[in-house]
Amino acid sequence: MRDRADALFVAPDGFLISRRVQFATLATRHGVPTAYGVREHVEAGGLMSYGTDNVDVWRQVGVYTGQILKGAKPADLPVLQSTKFEFVINLQTARALGIDVPNALQLLADEVIE
Repeated sequence: MRDRADALFVAPDGFLISRRVQFATLATRHGVPTAYGVREHVEAGGLMSYGTDNVDVWRQVGVYTGQILKGAKPADLPVLQSTKFEFVINLQTARALGIDVPNALQLLADEVIE
């Protein structure tokens, strides 16, 4: 806070997810707009997130598991990258930070938390 960051990006990480309420509370209290790589931070009060759609990831895990159970060798399965992403905005947090989120940006979001 001493250096007065203009904004912050929090990468997806198990430790940081477990502290998501703390992150959201501190960022809002200190007036730092913060973007995250997973929606759970936004649900906990963060400003916005853009990252992999977890439902799609777990679906793909199920597909891989099914292939392995049918006899496929894990080493023979292709490595896939996410193709489905989601953008989530928390308008309550935006208002608390004094940020006006344009309608055009809200329309691009997969979910807007009022």
